[in-house]
Amino acid sequence: MTIWVDADACPKPVKEILFRVAVRDGIRVIFVANQRLRVPSSPHIGSIQVPAGFDVADREIARLAQRGDLVISADIPLASTVVNNGCLVLGPRGDIYDTSNVQEALTSRNFMDEIRGAGTQTGGPRPFTRSDHERFSNSLARILSGRHSPGDEGWD
Repeated sequence: MTIWVDADACPKPVKEILFRVAVRDGIRVIFVANQRLRVPSSPHIGSIQVPAGFDVADREIARLAQRGDLVISADIPLASTVVNNGCLVLGPRGDIYDTSNVQEALTSRNFMDEIRGAGTQTGGPRPFTRSDHERFSNSLARILSGRHSPGDEGWD
């Protein structure tokens, strides 16, 4: 398994958790962003810089991620794409997306996008909290320990 990280908007505490996991567990973690990233020197950690542009990093992750990989992203359209290709997605706040729930998340996201398009102000995402950090860490541990894996109901 490779962990692909949509790194442009990934919170720093999430990146730090992933750095530790890569080194401790020997799991390949690749950060994809449209800017140069500083990552620790490790054979298990890498980065890919893509050109600036709308969804360029997302498209690169979708192109490279393979069945059984884990994608870290808050981007629901990306989550939908990679889940449908056999990946699991973990949001930076600890939400796990698989075949059992990604379509509902995409529908909700699209509805909110329509509301914003009609001029309704919905506010932005809330600040990343210590609780989000803990929830991400716990969800990642659950995935890596096999308690949510390709054999689970809802994940092809």
